[in-house]
Amino acid sequence: MFSMPPANGSKPAAPAAGAAPSAADVVKDSSDRAFMADVIEASRDVPVIVDFWAPWCGPCKQLGPIIEKVVRAAKGAVRLVKIDTDANPMIASQLRVQSIPAVYAFFQGRPVDGFMGALPESQVKAFVDKLVALAKQAGVGGADDMLEEAFAQAKELMEGGDLQGALDLYSQIMQAEPENAQAYAGIIRCLIAAGDLENAKQMLAQAPEAIAKDKELANVRAALDVAEQAANAGPIPELMEKVAHDPNDHASRFDLAMALFAAGKREAAVDELLEIFKRDRTWNEDGARKQLVKFFEAFGQTDPLTVKTRRRLSTMMFS
Repeated sequence: MFSMPPANGSKPAAPAAGAAPSAADVVKDSSDRAFMADVIEASRDVPVIVDFWAPWCGPCKQLGPIIEKVVRAAKGAVRLVKIDTDANPMIASQLRVQSIPAVYAFFQGRPVDGFMGALPESQVKAFVDKLVALAKQAGVGGADDMLEEAFAQAKELMEGGDLQGALDLYSQIMQAEPENAQAYAGIIRCLIAAGDLENAKQMLAQAPEAIAKDKELANVRAALDVAEQAANAGPIPELMEKVAHDPNDHASRFDLAMALFAAGKREAAVDELLEIFKRDRTWNEDGARKQLVKFFEAFGQTDPLTVKTRRRLSTMMFS
């Protein structure tokens, strides 16, 4: 069953494989037993900072919030593992931690940097930035690459018909970046694809001010307009039969294009409009070309289908 994304403040479903990590994912408590998995193995993909602390340690209480803030601001480029040395003394002993707070950074399975004591935020940020740079030099992707991978996976899920999976993944990205226009638009596209136009319209109207005028929202607004236009286009088999009976029945072919669009068959919808344009450019006051322009706005100007169709349309216009 297709469900709406979680309301603000509620906990979303667990992230799908390859999803961008949420703020909660990049900071975690660990133990002697879990150290290999949480630090050594995890550091093969991204730098992992280990904060050795204890409840009685005053400087630890000063450093803790600072290092968590800086790590979360890195948006997945590094991770933080916190280990209470009172409850888990073994790893601290092996690393010869003599005083706390003690911070170690691991990358690709080995320690690469560290510091002792409570540092100011500027120095902690410099420490983290150095680790991010180290990972990039090694060819390991940071937050941008992780987001790109997550968006690619969400798009693949949508195209494969797994709207709930795509919705969950976009929601996870939104939890990490509440003003990510691409993820916000992705959620609305999921709702449109599911035929839930009312909730899509409501979510678009409630877009955060910081992204309300973003091109991603402009594209999805166009997609919603086209979806509303296509909602009453009629059954595809019946329209296909009408067009087969009379190829110059442009009104039925136009309705067929809209019905195909509503069914998620974007390329087939484009083909029908191009066919109208090929047969009669002036039909309905240039109606086929104008509708194609609306499709381009809905798809996005850089979408491969937009680029391909513009090229085909241009060829027809000047042939």
